[in-house]
Amino acid sequence: MTDNNKVSGNLFDFKIVRRLMVFCRPYMNVFYLLIFLTLSLSVLQPIRPFITQIIIDDYVTLGDSEGLVRMTVLLLILLLINAVVMYYHTYLSGWLGQNIIKDIRIKLFSHIQGFKLQFFDKTPIGRVVTRNISDIETIADIFGQGIASIIGDILQLLGIVILMFYLNWKLTLISLATLPFLFLTTYIFKEKVKISFNNVRTAVANLNSYVQEHIVGMNIVQVFGNEDREYKKFIRVNKEHLHANLKAVLYYSIYFPVMELFTSIGLGLLIWYGSGQIFLEEVSLGVLIAFIMYLQLFFRPIRAIADRFNTLQMGVVSSKRIFDLLDRDEDIVSNNERTLYKIRGSVEFKDLWFAYNDNNYVLKNINFKIKEGESIAFVGSTGSGKTSIINLINRFYEFQKGKILVDGVDIKKINSSDLRDDLGLVSQDVFLFSDTIYNNITLFNDKIDESQVWDSIDQVGARKFIEALPNKLNFNVKERGASLSVGQRQLISCIRIMLYNPKIILLDEATSSVDSDTETLIQSAISKILKNRTSIVVAHRLSTIKEVDKIIVLENGEIKEMGDHRTLNNSGGYYKKLYEMQNKNILS
Repeated sequence: MTDNNKVSGNLFDFKIVRRLMVFCRPYMNVFYLLIFLTLSLSVLQPIRPFITQIIIDDYVTLGDSEGLVRMTVLLLILLLINAVVMYYHTYLSGWLGQNIIKDIRIKLFSHIQGFKLQFFDKTPIGRVVTRNISDIETIADIFGQGIASIIGDILQLLGIVILMFYLNWKLTLISLATLPFLFLTTYIFKEKVKISFNNVRTAVANLNSYVQEHIVGMNIVQVFGNEDREYKKFIRVNKEHLHANLKAVLYYSIYFPVMELFTSIGLGLLIWYGSGQIFLEEVSLGVLIAFIMYLQLFFRPIRAIADRFNTLQMGVVSSKRIFDLLDRDEDIVSNNERTLYKIRGSVEFKDLWFAYNDNNYVLKNINFKIKEGESIAFVGSTGSGKTSIINLINRFYEFQKGKILVDGVDIKKINSSDLRDDLGLVSQDVFLFSDTIYNNITLFNDKIDESQVWDSIDQVGARKFIEALPNKLNFNVKERGASLSVGQRQLISCIRIMLYNPKIILLDEATSSVDSDTETLIQSAISKILKNRTSIVVAHRLSTIKEVDKIIVLENGEIKEMGDHRTLNNSGGYYKKLYEMQNKNILS
């Protein structure tokens, strides 16, 4: 997903409007009521000057006090009705917009959850956040200040012009003499602001991406003393955001004074010509006052329409970006021809080839089979493809050639959710949400009660650790589990797996970053969760995998050796050299 300075989306892109209206369907009653209120406002606004003219010419000038009272009461009633209609119009347009963006945000978030990890590898997270929050927020304005308001303003203008021509066509032409210049100014302003708004959205996405990435990676920035360089980069990114917004501000600061100038010229021409007509008794005082009111009512929506058109344009641009993301074919391919309600645990790779990018394969012609309940370990140098095996079984990425079979069924024919229900992952870097221990173990599943959690804690042997924490299960681990050590986070992961009871366990460097005492505790927990389950282990420390049923040695994405610890150690191959090297380092 890329951002550029090209303006995307036309003002009246009916394809996008139709797609937005799909989200409006659950609220069509409110939508129709909003249209009715819009039409009501377009009638109520122009009728007030007309009644004012009648009051002045037919009652004030004739001294009819009784009629004046009646008409004044009528005018007050109309003003009250107008205020009530305006209140509901403003509230319902906002209500409709907020509910629609709520539904769009839910749909977009649900869609993103199904994406392959490859999408997140190449897309800045801050940009995805911008799509799901800032861009969606602008869509609310399409319904709150966009379509309905523009239609209302246009109808109001039409009503005003009809009434003005009805009262006096000469005064109408004089009053609207500046209209062509006003329309030209509005068109130029609309085009300029359309471009600047697109640049603002791009600048916001870039700023969000930069801030999010550097806050997450702040430890790297500080460790390498890179604060000054990153500070200067941030100044540059922030200036781009500033300049994009200032350009939009510049256009507004030019447009509105010019509009005010044309409005004043039109009003001046009206008073000059209308006063002369009054002296000639061609025009009544009431008509001139009504025209002054009409002119103020006329130019106000003209100024607003330009702003509303740009609001609509900004919403269309954001909608196009959101729909582009919704249309992205980044989901894990699942034919859904078969659903395994309970996986037994056998796994097989057949002639498998996999590349993260194009044809640069990181796994080449991989063939192995794991029986139900068996344990298998992958060893090899960094970059040999060990973690890629784990990622493919989890269906985080799509492979290019070959097959992965689970219980003899092609993994692409198994629903991803059903598959992952029976997969348990303990990784080197365990992610924890900024929440309680309890919620990080249950993953917010309200069908699990506390007794089940404590039972899993006891099975793993982690009760002492949990009870030592302040508030025990209610202890907040902070963002990414910052208040816990690496080993403690991995223990939480082990408890979680014991609770969910999957049939296949995936261990990716689970003890590579912990001290020896913590490693002993984690190994004890791991041995318990591996019991009677199929397990696939990735480990640097070969001493931890001597008891597995099978060891596979990977190098440059290819299987070099396969067998148990004793067989490989006696073969004198790559595994033996690696094992002896690790033992030598430990002894030294």
